[in-house]
Amino acid sequence: MEQSLTTWLLPLVALLIGVGIGFLLARLVPGAAPSRVQRQLDDLQKKFDDYQHEVTSHFSTTAGLVRKLTQTYQDMQSHLSEGAERLAQDELTRQHLLASLHSAEQRYPSSRERIDGPTEAPRDYAPKGDGTPGTLDETYGVKSRG
Repeated sequence: MEQSLTTWLLPLVALLIGVGIGFLLARLVPGAAPSRVQRQLDDLQKKFDDYQHEVTSHFSTTAGLVRKLTQTYQDMQSHLSEGAERLAQDELTRQHLLASLHSAEQRYPSSRERIDGPTEAPRDYAPKGDGTPGTLDETYGVKSRG
């Protein structure tokens, strides 16, 4: 009888010890892993938020600088026009200076003029003349012998 008690008691004690160790490991190990992963996730989120803030700040500063540049260019054009009006000796020189200033304005239109520019949609093909075959025509690009 003593042997049958030992046969049953030893595995039962081993089972209880195994369950206890398993319970402790289950409480300790998974608790550490999610917090480490969560920390990494939080760090990545912070880096991403910082990056987004930096990009927004960069483009905001760039827009402000472009506005300043545009305003300075317009101020320079006004200054040159006023100087040409005031300082030109005769009417012919004044008209020549003003014409050169206006041609420069036409070459470099303001941002508002560029936005309000042509209303026609851009073409992705070259316009063809009347009577010439289009690129989808069967005879397009075929040289006639004769």
